[in-house]
Amino acid sequence: MSQPVYILGISAYYHDSAAALLKDGEIVAAAQEERFTRKKHDPDFPARAVRYVLDEAGIELDELDGIAFYDKPFLKFERLLETYHAFAPKGFVSFLTAMPVWIKEKLFMRSMLEKSLREVASGAHGGQGVESGKKTLPPLYFPEHHLSHAASAFYPSPFEEAAVVTLDGVGEWATTSICRGRGNSLEVLREIHFPHSLGLLYSAFTAYCGFKVNSGEYKLMGLAPYGTPGSERVREFENKIRENLVDIKPDGSYTLNMDYFSYATGFRMYDEGRWQRLFGIAPRTAEGEDIPQEYMDMALAIQNVTEEIVLTIARSAREITGCRNLCLAGGVALNCVANGKILEAGIYDDIWVQPASGDAGGALGAALALWHIGREKPRQPLLPDSMRGSYLGPIFSRSDVESTARRMKAPCTVFDDEQALFDVVTDHIADGKVVGWFQGRMEYGPRALGNRSILGDPRNPEMQKRLNLKIKYREGFRPFAPSVLEEDCKEYFKLANVSPYMLLVAPVADALRNALPDNYEELPLWDRLYAIRSSIPAVTHVDFSARVQSVNRKTNPRYWGLINTFKQRHGCPVLVNTSFNVRGEPVVCTPDDAYLCFMRTEMDYLVLGDALFAKEDQPQLKGDGDWREQYALD
Repeated sequence: MSQPVYILGISAYYHDSAAALLKDGEIVAAAQEERFTRKKHDPDFPARAVRYVLDEAGIELDELDGIAFYDKPFLKFERLLETYHAFAPKGFVSFLTAMPVWIKEKLFMRSMLEKSLREVASGAHGGQGVESGKKTLPPLYFPEHHLSHAASAFYPSPFEEAAVVTLDGVGEWATTSICRGRGNSLEVLREIHFPHSLGLLYSAFTAYCGFKVNSGEYKLMGLAPYGTPGSERVREFENKIRENLVDIKPDGSYTLNMDYFSYATGFRMYDEGRWQRLFGIAPRTAEGEDIPQEYMDMALAIQNVTEEIVLTIARSAREITGCRNLCLAGGVALNCVANGKILEAGIYDDIWVQPASGDAGGALGAALALWHIGREKPRQPLLPDSMRGSYLGPIFSRSDVESTARRMKAPCTVFDDEQALFDVVTDHIADGKVVGWFQGRMEYGPRALGNRSILGDPRNPEMQKRLNLKIKYREGFRPFAPSVLEEDCKEYFKLANVSPYMLLVAPVADALRNALPDNYEELPLWDRLYAIRSSIPAVTHVDFSARVQSVNRKTNPRYWGLINTFKQRHGCPVLVNTSFNVRGEPVVCTPDDAYLCFMRTEMDYLVLGDALFAKEDQPQLKGDGDWREQYALD
């Protein structure tokens, strides 16, 4: 019997570092480093994530067949040098800042990686370690950044053949690519190169509207529906974007007018003076609850333009490849509104979006590229896909939960009957309580999919306000997602396809909607936000949309069982699902993380596996200090 072949994938040194492990081409484990270090978007070498995936397989580093890093550092350095040369003398200060880091460290990426891997091999981050004489590292490989994204999108998908579109800020040179995936092959057909980038265009508007680049883009997407559709200002903003900032070609290719952007050579995304003269408003400099209408209209304008570009690229990819299915990855693929528009347009029979579409997913894509392209291994598509629901992170036992309870001196009730637990928890939810739900393996990617989730009743009109302000401590305008039984999805949402990874936005069904006042679009933000728009108001955004997660009984039987119990006992197959964390904190990983988050917020109940903790029974946390200083605002 032949020995299994293990391949490790790594992404690091930009943001959202991660590790992923394959065994004979099958995904064994994957996780982001931030979940272990508790540093949001941790960019450092993912030592703890590497240690975790090795432990999950029960192997050490010297048993790997190969290690794949998610981009090519020398190509990236070439892009930096050529960019600075092209824009000189602009960007000289940025050049002086960036070059020492590259010359001292990043040009020697192979050495950096080998040093960090040897530390993992020695047991510095846990594990058995390897004797000094056995520290020869497996070979290192460096697939290109967008190939890693494309591989993460196509190879785990259920399609034998598909168009593959990747969209992000920038890798080495590519910012957008169209590929054809067939069998075990990926053929790159078209690329758009830096500095022209849809991801960076969207990030520039993210910054201008007062949010943080590389983490606030989803806030801009959530703010867009508060813009006034069809208004003169939205049309004016859209026209100015198209006429001055981005030239969109009929085939979906585009170029940016770099006179308006500073990211190629500077420390800012945009030229403030030019933008202010163009749009007639100053950049919003501080996050807060009071957001003037003009920034909501700006968010809607750039969202509309982004959707136009994405749709045009999707149509072009269909024409070029002739494929009836589409795979998506890259940071822009997390724009679930645009994804929903592709599906709604009927360009493809089906689309599949990598749940870890950002740089974290590059670790998985790099490993898959090495297996299928580097090793020329065949591929057998699986249904519904090969991601195992994206439940690829650590799992914790009942004894782990008991240890947490003992350390925290936390009283709890342990249920040996799963259905009895479901009955009690769903009754609490129906009573307006908020429940932290911690089960099974942690999710890989930015979305909580029912294993590290905070749950509430979608029918409760106060639930969105309470979750935002009292639980998550974040901006009140931000929407929440529904988890719905897959069998009931079409009854509640206008969605023809399944959406297991919360990456498609769809309209709430007409039958659930309430009539709105005639002057609804003219009302202030908070009046619009708290209008009762449907029978599930906590998950119905101001434009009647929802970011849907359809829950499959086979993929996550426990979460499905909980929602089904809510349906049977309370008549609703939908729960509010938001990630188990507070603003600025990574999603919880361990039972300790979950208990601390539970105690620091106004959650009412916590479920760790089979154990139910009631807030009213818990002792006060000691020595916690001002814990909010621990997490920078995202």
